[in-house]
Amino acid sequence: MLTVIPDFLRSAAAFVVVLGVLVFVHELGHYLAARWRGVRVEAFSIGFGHAIASWTDKSGTVWKLGWLPLGGYVKLHGQERPQDVAEEVRAQWIPGETFHDKPVLSRAIVVAAGPVANFALAMVLFAGLFIALGMPVTLPIVGAVLPDSAASHAGLLVNDRIVSIGSEPIHTFEDLQRVITVHPAETLAMTVQRDGTDRQIAVTTESRAVGGHQVGLLGVRGSAVEYRRVSVPVALWSGVTQTWTITAETFSGLAQMISGSRGTDDLGGPLRIAQMSGQIAQLGIASLISFIGVLSVNLGLINLFPIPVLDGGHLLFYLAESLRGRPLPQRAQEYGFRVGLAFLASLFVFATWNDLTHLGLFRWVAALIG
Repeated sequence: MLTVIPDFLRSAAAFVVVLGVLVFVHELGHYLAARWRGVRVEAFSIGFGHAIASWTDKSGTVWKLGWLPLGGYVKLHGQERPQDVAEEVRAQWIPGETFHDKPVLSRAIVVAAGPVANFALAMVLFAGLFIALGMPVTLPIVGAVLPDSAASHAGLLVNDRIVSIGSEPIHTFEDLQRVITVHPAETLAMTVQRDGTDRQIAVTTESRAVGGHQVGLLGVRGSAVEYRRVSVPVALWSGVTQTWTITAETFSGLAQMISGSRGTDDLGGPLRIAQMSGQIAQLGIASLISFIGVLSVNLGLINLFPIPVLDGGHLLFYLAESLRGRPLPQRAQEYGFRVGLAFLASLFVFATWNDLTHLGLFRWVAALIG
């Protein structure tokens, strides 16, 4: 029990820091875009519930820190539609500074700015890490050999370094993956360095159908990472490409889940994020910053999904408004928000169930009962 409490506190503290950074940047995107488009911002809150600290800036925006650090919001002036509020509320609106009176393009910019800010944060964090530490490169050193794989049948061992495959030199683990992938079910001559001595090993790769074509598999995992210094321009551009790579991989993973080619066990929620935050915080500040960057990409991407209630849902309504020349009927918007809310609630319950299963709660309860 003495070891559980510090772990729990560390995970909780790391989760608050991670979530606080992500929410602040997301809402800051909305705030800055609103000020740019001439919309008055009434409140900027990090956390919900009673404010434990607050202050008002020169423009009249109330900045608050809520006691429940599980999100945040930006309250825009006149964000509600006129028909949804009382007459005394409408009387307090300042002409020209209300959100609902702005053109559809301005409203779309304000809404989209939150997810855009999350993508920008990821680019900045990755670029900063590459400038400070260098580009991480996974060396072609075997970290683990999967049982009953091509690698195990060929006799590859942990800590073996792949020097070359045929006449092609292997400098990184990505080089190894690239060569193996394009040679499914083929016997390859591999040069391996073991205990300072080069050895020749014949490896017959496995073959698996992916995306309608066959790819080669070896059955090893990498482990050793080396940081290589790069110039500032290269680091900045690498921050952009890293963000794009994570976005593409997230899309690919979701597509595989929807198609059924990949299980939904990896779909996690706040509990798993909290657990991972604590574990990654133990690895150092660089790992935690990288983790925030990955989550920032995911948060920005999820918010752009065309689901009512999310930013993407609002953008979908604005697109329909721009095409029709007028907003969608009030009933259609209400039904859309209900469906979106029900979908998100179901997704939250499913993700939480996955989290509890992953954390072993049900096995623990079964052990108590049994």
